Amino acid sequence: MPVTALLLGSALLYLGHGLQMTLVPLRADAEGFSQLTIGILGATYYAGFVAGCLFVPYLIQRAGHIRAFAAMVSCVSAAALAFPLLIGEVQWAVFRFMIGACVSGVLVVIESWLNEKSTMHTRGAVMSTYVVISYGAITIGQLGVTTQPLSGFSLFSLCSILLSVAAVPVALTKAAQPAPIPKVQFRPGHLWRLAPAAFVGALASGIMTGSVFSLSAVYAVGSGFSKNEAAVFASALVLGGALGQYPFGRTSDFVDRRLVLLAAAIASAALGVFLSLGGILSPTLILLLGLLLGLVMLPSYSLAAAHAYDWTEYEDMVETSAGMNLLFGVGSTIGPIVSAVAMQIFGVGGLFLVVAVSSAFLALFIALRLTRRSRPEEAQRNDFDLYTTAPVGSAAPDVEILAPEDENVNVEDLSNEPPEADKEASAVGTEAPPR
Repeated sequence: MPVTALLLGSALLYLGHGLQMTLVPLRADAEGFSQLTIGILGATYYAGFVAGCLFVPYLIQRAGHIRAFAAMVSCVSAAALAFPLLIGEVQWAVFRFMIGACVSGVLVVIESWLNEKSTMHTRGAVMSTYVVISYGAITIGQLGVTTQPLSGFSLFSLCSILLSVAAVPVALTKAAQPAPIPKVQFRPGHLWRLAPAAFVGALASGIMTGSVFSLSAVYAVGSGFSKNEAAVFASALVLGGALGQYPFGRTSDFVDRRLVLLAAAIASAALGVFLSLGGILSPTLILLLGLLLGLVMLPSYSLAAAHAYDWTEYEDMVETSAGMNLLFGVGSTIGPIVSAVAMQIFGVGGLFLVVAVSSAFLALFIALRLTRRSRPEEAQRNDFDLYTTAPVGSAAPDVEILAPEDENVNVEDLSNEPPEADKEASAVGTEAPPR
């Protein structure tokens, strides 16, 4: 199957996902859900995403990539339609958890396929294109909220259509299934000892990103924005993140990555303080500040991941990637709940107070680490890779770097070919009897 078909499927998937990211909190706010409940809905999505990262390899081993993909897309599409049918806090939390778990699995399948269909010479371009398409589709998808009334079924139906159509390129392929998905042991203690700055950076980035993605639309409405303007604000944050990924990453190739991360954290803290003022700022200024915040805040995970890879041996890259993603997921689960509580105490500006405090803590920690250890030697450092460091593009590790003898990586044979001994026995058993 051509890579362009997979990229098209990915774009459709992220369009539906981006629409749902903004639609669910806005509709929950319109239904009278409390800010704490909306925060919990955001947290349950990321909790599901983390759970999906843990169980999806087993599901794929049981059913195969294509059938597992079809099953997970069906569940996400069904959940999108279930929101307006069963309006309730508990029901919506269950739906969000299920969506998070299934979306993580769908991304693993898509990214595995893209890895397989790319050569060593084209993989960087293909996967970086995938990351750019992902951010762009999420941004456009969020604006889909402006196309239909917030009440009723129409927007949820549109979301379900986009998600369902995204499955077509994968479901119809005749290509061989991708390589087996590795099951990797998560060792947070080892990751902490390897690169403390990366550990804290991934966790803090998750707290900030999960909070903003879950509650930015609610913040905008509380600051006097209309529903359509709130969608534009949420899209501006993601657009800023898409624009900031590569410049920050490439800059970190020439100076200590921790210095770049420190600068990004300081800028995020300052912008968070300004945005916490909420309603006293003009809508235009809030929109501009949101774009700038996305520009400096969302690349934090990429910088932390690149720093971790600088200290990681080649054969341990998969474990480090999995660990960083899980830390980001844990932070994204914690962030929306903490931010929702802050919004109830301090008003809607509490969301960005959490961002400011998290950024300030990260900046202080990075400053401390700069006095404890110097940057790795030039021969040890890797060039910044947009795909392997972006949180939307690192669900599926590159199987070429797996070390089968590594006790922390377990890759099972998913082929339908029987073992050699079984084939020999089968051949003996099916020989024609002597005449």
